[in-house]
Amino acid sequence: MDAFLLGLSQIFTFTTLVYMLAGSVAGIIAAAIPGFTVTMAIVLTLPLTFAMEPLQGIAVMLSVYVGGYTGGLISAALLGIPGTPSSVATTFDAFPMARRGEAGRALSLGVWASFFGTIISTVVLIFAAPPLAIFAVRLGPWEYFSLIVFALTIVSSLVGSSVIRGLLAGLIGLAISTIGTDPIMGRTRFDFGIETLQAGLPFLVVLIGIFAISQLASEVEDAPSVRTGTSLVAGNIDFQTWKVMKEVLSRPGNLMRSSIIGVLIGALPGAGGSIANLVAYDQAKRASKTPNEFGRGIADGVVASEAGNSATAGGGLIPLIGLGIPGSAVDAILMASLMVHGISVGPRLMMDHADLVYGMFIAMAVASLMMLLVSIVSMRLFLRVAGLPKWAIVPVVMICCVVGSFALNNRVTDLYLLGFIGVAGYTLRALGYSLAPLVLGVILGPIAETNLRRALMTDADPMLFVTRPISLLFLAAAVLSVAWAIRSHLKKQKYYIEDSSDASTS
Repeated sequence: MDAFLLGLSQIFTFTTLVYMLAGSVAGIIAAAIPGFTVTMAIVLTLPLTFAMEPLQGIAVMLSVYVGGYTGGLISAALLGIPGTPSSVATTFDAFPMARRGEAGRALSLGVWASFFGTIISTVVLIFAAPPLAIFAVRLGPWEYFSLIVFALTIVSSLVGSSVIRGLLAGLIGLAISTIGTDPIMGRTRFDFGIETLQAGLPFLVVLIGIFAISQLASEVEDAPSVRTGTSLVAGNIDFQTWKVMKEVLSRPGNLMRSSIIGVLIGALPGAGGSIANLVAYDQAKRASKTPNEFGRGIADGVVASEAGNSATAGGGLIPLIGLGIPGSAVDAILMASLMVHGISVGPRLMMDHADLVYGMFIAMAVASLMMLLVSIVSMRLFLRVAGLPKWAIVPVVMICCVVGSFALNNRVTDLYLLGFIGVAGYTLRALGYSLAPLVLGVILGPIAETNLRRALMTDADPMLFVTRPISLLFLAAAVLSVAWAIRSHLKKQKYYIEDSSDASTS
């Protein structure tokens, strides 16, 4: 209790709260710009915290962290462009909802889902950090590979109207992920003698090109609407905050399931919000009584994706606090910040610096509340994007995409890649290919390859993938996932055939 009160007193000072508020605003804005990730915002914040007290500096970075997971929602909902990799699944339903005139509702659903997801993850972090951290550290490369195989089966539920085209898009994503430097041996591969490809295709450049450039090209394709000034998002931008909060709370099963998925995936080192975002969305679709409505602007899709990715913020701190193992790049930066202040991160952190740990718990809750307040207050300002004409907004978004792509590695060649990938994404979209499986392949491909090769280098016996219980559990879940997806597609096809025959008969 003494440690809790000491941490509370350090957080609730005027200076710390002002800094945290500024951090929340910075995180939201940074993540709303395609290319400016949460990690980038945290990196830029780190030097500013060196002169602060350890807990104060960590609290500010946690505010940027929490705000960043919500900020990606803004461009995902209003522009159909995920601001961060952890907002990919958010675009599936938030953007269609905004396009049909419910931009305010889409943003409000996402903000409230993010808030409750962060709060739930903080509660789990406080009570379940030690056992979850022990579970996470026991996973070897066999379990991680099987987990990624299970995550890759999500492709089967995101293929859109054509299973073959969806699977081909996923294979294209996996192929893209192999270009560049070998993650184990450090050798270049599949560069075809092109110097630009020797460093590989940066994931964010692929993400921005596939989603942003292709989306913008599709929007300006309709020349009359550009001349008349039709917005990217049209319709009513009004929203009722408390009514939307009740709508989110009316889905307790979806909210809790997605948040727990986010916590568990966040606790696995290297997984992160991008996987949690997709897995939570996939599980919500599987559990829904109306899975065919997903992708058309359903509230459950927005709630699941945003609760899932925001809950990884608390989940990622579990191995960091319990074992000194960062769960993500952002957690590694938080760890570096503590070490700069002379604090050793590891199993003894809670015993040696209990006030700091409890202060981090409190800071997470305060940061989530600040994120909610900042988002609600500034919501109408963000929603003004809905009133801007295409000829005004497309160039601005394009500039943000270009700046974000260049700022990632400060390489001009990344801009050439951005243009090429954008054209390829637009072509695939025009041919009826679903882009979500492609992005999923790019995200999960390197993780799957690295863990597969580590497992085989540790022990060449492939049977370990099925003899280790946790690995077998993930593989069984993958088989069931594929079977369920095939059954759903066959059932959907049968429904359309029967519906068409009834229509022709009548």
